[in-house]
Amino acid sequence: MAAKPFKILGIQQIAIGGESKDRLKKLWVDMLGFEYKSTFVSERENVDEDICAIGTGAHEIEVDLMQPFDVEKKPAVHQTPLNHIGLWVDDLPKAVEWLSANGLRFAPGGIRKGAAGFDITFVHPKGNDEFPISGEGVLIELVQAPPEVIAGLRS
Repeated sequence: MAAKPFKILGIQQIAIGGESKDRLKKLWVDMLGFEYKSTFVSERENVDEDICAIGTGAHEIEVDLMQPFDVEKKPAVHQTPLNHIGLWVDDLPKAVEWLSANGLRFAPGGIRKGAAGFDITFVHPKGNDEFPISGEGVLIELVQAPPEVIAGLRS
């Protein structure tokens, strides 16, 4: 296996889905002290999500509290399989190219702008014949780290 042309820098986010953001906020914001930052709603992605965080700068970790826009539609963000972990990466296009070439399966959609404004892509939770390596049941979001995060996490 060739040397990796990218580096995973740390955890960017954890996404937690439920039928009610209000119940999730009661725990994560009211009781645990995470700070509410913003809301992202996408009918196409069937998500109504509150972006919360703890920490600052390169050490800020986002916790996305998600509820479905429509509980009857897919994707079903309130069901366990769509809960996911996000990882900062220093060079997202190189990471996707290298990981794909080495058998990692990505979810459909490619690299795109995510809810927090960073470029993102998802590692599929299940492998297939063409791409046998996967998140092994976990949806993993790779997130392009901005320069200040890269500098902070490398130091």
